[in-house]
Amino acid sequence: MKEIITIVFRLTVTCLLAATVMGLCFILTSNAKKYNEHAKEQKVMYELLGYKGDVKVPDSVAIHEVYRYVISGNDKQSIGYLLPQGHGEHEGFLFVNIDLNGKMIESKPVELSEADSFEAESRDAAVQNTVGAAFSIRFADRIIVVTDDGTRIAYLIGGKFQGFKTFVNVMLAVDPDFTMVGFEVLEHEEDPGLGAEIEQDYFKNQFKGKPFEAIKSIDVVKAPIPSDYLAALNGKVSEEEVLAFREKYKSRAIYALTGATISTRAVANGVKGIVTKFAYRINVLDKVLQEQQLAVSF
Repeated sequence: MKEIITIVFRLTVTCLLAATVMGLCFILTSNAKKYNEHAKEQKVMYELLGYKGDVKVPDSVAIHEVYRYVISGNDKQSIGYLLPQGHGEHEGFLFVNIDLNGKMIESKPVELSEADSFEAESRDAAVQNTVGAAFSIRFADRIIVVTDDGTRIAYLIGGKFQGFKTFVNVMLAVDPDFTMVGFEVLEHEEDPGLGAEIEQDYFKNQFKGKPFEAIKSIDVVKAPIPSDYLAALNGKVSEEEVLAFREKYKSRAIYALTGATISTRAVANGVKGIVTKFAYRINVLDKVLQEQQLAVSF
């Protein structure tokens, strides 16, 4: 009997030690994964803004993260925005609730640190506490407002849409007039050599420089890309020539990928949907902020 108890005790200790080691490994790898994902995202964001390679991001450039929520309760829905009011010593957040007609319902300060705002669980809890238990919240999306010396220079917008096979996850950059600065494909499962070509510069660069009016009516044409334009899209000509081609083609249709017209149309329509919806939402938000004279960091 004594030997059985000893065996059980040793097995229990061994299991506890194994569980502790596995728990520590999970925490460490989870934190490392989060860090790597954040670092990758930061790299994509700054590259979309033109800060590539050895080009350093100026100290005057600031990133402002805005979180959009759908608020439900009392048989109604509204849109809430968690907005930064400052950074560092001046950090603070404001929650602005807007009805579906673009009118402000209320604005409230939010008890949330800047560090906790990056964690979905902490952020959601703070928003729920702000709106009250009578309402339910659903996180919708995040946008990033980029400023230089306090002046807006760009927006970074994440989004996903249906591709030929599964969803395509992208990040877009547009200027304050919603002209396309560029976009990056973050994740997709399109076919190699066909739809997967959406990752290539010659495809993505077709969207660069397209004004908002062109994006709203963007179309796809099944035709080979002219050889001189293709060279410009691949960066094989001077920067001056690239800009000239961009100006020439800014209002034209997107050339379809060979054998992957469906993937091409999916991206074109996806980009159009993301940008047009964002433009409407940010204009509504800005109007409310101006009318109510609410101070935010951007």
